[in-house]
Amino acid sequence: MAILKKNAFSRRVPDLVTEELVAVLSRRASYEFKELFDIVHENLRARNAASGGEEMLRLRAYEKLQNLVARGAVKKNGKKYKGLPSSLAKAIAPPNGHIPGPRLATVK
Repeated sequence: MAILKKNAFSRRVPDLVTEELVAVLSRRASYEFKELFDIVHENLRARNAASGGEEMLRLRAYEKLQNLVARGAVKKNGKKYKGLPSSLAKAIAPPNGHIPGPRLATVK
């Protein structure tokens, strides 16, 4: 019997870019991508989480935004994006509904 080895790392929680996109789009306002990215970039810089350069972050944010549009969490009307609150809440929730917290080490 062959043993299958999984080499890929599976990330089950949303990343910081997606979290910021969801936070901004939850404000019930419509944004063009440029102004949306400017807000997300400032928020990530405030959290000291904007690494890899601005252009790379812009590409990642656009990709994440298009994924949210494809999943139905964000509505695109022309060049404007508007979040759908009920769908956005589901977009960042882990699949099992459990929000991971810090793990405590046990002392033996």
